[in-house]
Amino acid sequence: MDQLAAMRVFARVVETGNFTRAASALDMPKTTVTNMIQGLEAHLRTTLLNRTTRRVMVTTDGALYYERAIQILSEVDELDASLSNANVQPSGRLRVEMAGAFADHIIIPNLCDFHERFPLIRLDIGVGDRLVDYIAENVDCALRVGTPRDQSLIARKVSDLHLVTCASPGYIERFGMPLEPEELEENHYSVGYFNATTGHIMTFAFDNGTRSVEVSPRYILSANDSRTYQNAVLAGMGVGQLAPFAIRGELAKGNLVRILPEWKQEPMPIYIVYPQTKHVTNKVRVFVDWLAKLLHKSSFGEK
Repeated sequence: MDQLAAMRVFARVVETGNFTRAASALDMPKTTVTNMIQGLEAHLRTTLLNRTTRRVMVTTDGALYYERAIQILSEVDELDASLSNANVQPSGRLRVEMAGAFADHIIIPNLCDFHERFPLIRLDIGVGDRLVDYIAENVDCALRVGTPRDQSLIARKVSDLHLVTCASPGYIERFGMPLEPEELEENHYSVGYFNATTGHIMTFAFDNGTRSVEVSPRYILSANDSRTYQNAVLAGMGVGQLAPFAIRGELAKGNLVRILPEWKQEPMPIYIVYPQTKHVTNKVRVFVDWLAKLLHKSSFGEK
């Protein structure tokens, strides 16, 4: 029995909670996964997993073995990486998640540069703001706005995003131009943006240098996807706070109008996150470094 290989299979079964998902993530037959787990249990003379028709549960011995196994596997991977030929190009499939606005306006226009540097890496980009199960979905890393709440993730801050408050001309024609932030709670509507995890509607925070105001706007529609949110603002459903790089064209064409321009918004942090339980491979490392440099030099201000 290849014990290291069996340890890797066992760790993936624990992380995915399912033999079928583990087999898919490892790109091997389910019967092979089952046989390797059985062989590992026979070698250790203990039961690591309790199986039922619906789920797999880790035993007490299995939980202890998993904690040590992932440490050993991480150390082995680090050792291999440190002794590998530095000229060997990172290769393989890389799964990344990000909001549609970043994909459309920042990442995709610059991906030819990444491909020229690392031609053997194949990128799978998942687009959206939904909650991701990094292990079960085999996601390597994600680009997220706002401070991550999940303590199981490693987070690397790469930039700040300054939002622009705006509305469509049609909305302003119907409801007028708000002159103070408090009006958004009284006689105006906004498009709500809700957190996919908590369902909490994002508040609007304003500062004009002498006064700070946080308002909970009234809304007719809320969404948890940046593209849907922006399209709702464009359609005249309410006031919104949008990323400047995503709406410069709409502002230039007059499809959106800035409101409350003397009131600034607190910048939102931009993070690259990845799970602690997954070893950071060379392909992940080079992509994260490339992405961090790209976002650092990109303009996220209110230009």
